Amino acid sequence: MRDKIINKAGEMFLTLGFKSVTMDDISSELGISKKTLYKFFSNKASLVDASCSTIHQSIEETIDFIKSNEYNAIAEEFAIKAIFKEMFKNAKTSPMYQLRKFYPEIYTKLMEREVCMFKDCNKDNLQKGIEQGLYRAEIELPLITDFYFTLIFGFFESDMYSQNMQELVKIEYKILEYHIRAIATEKGLEELEKQLKIINQN
Repeated sequence: MRDKIINKAGEMFLTLGFKSVTMDDISSELGISKKTLYKFFSNKASLVDASCSTIHQSIEETIDFIKSNEYNAIAEEFAIKAIFKEMFKNAKTSPMYQLRKFYPEIYTKLMEREVCMFKDCNKDNLQKGIEQGLYRAEIELPLITDFYFTLIFGFFESDMYSQNMQELVKIEYKILEYHIRAIATEKGLEELEKQLKIINQN
């Protein structure tokens, strides 16, 4: 039952937002009493925390699965980006914005894990892209990772942009394009155009 609660809550949080969803909403959606819900989670914050950990683990496992396939480095980046597009496809506003605003400690803890995963994933991707001739051999890996990290996380932590989730996803694709154009070889640019054509058709 605990896992069932976490999974349903996570789904609702991502769709409707961490602030918007109440414990009443979750118990009603699951068809259980609030008493049963509170037997597993003493308050909403503990459920938010558990849900975030499960969501992070799910993302990590999906990324590992994508990396185990034999995508080229640029196709791999777009495949990973598609995970987040799918995850937030029903969200009207940014769940991360609500998490940062209303549960800052949980947000900070989640971001620490996300940053580690992001940097490891990006470093692997850069090395793979260089080996495949898609990224220029002379790029400085730590610096490029830091540039990309600053763009992605700075963007999500900024209040400059709309909190409309679909707009945020579009901008994230623009950041990925910007990142790849900065480091790609001619061969890499050809692959980038191919991937952009695919997402523009969807």
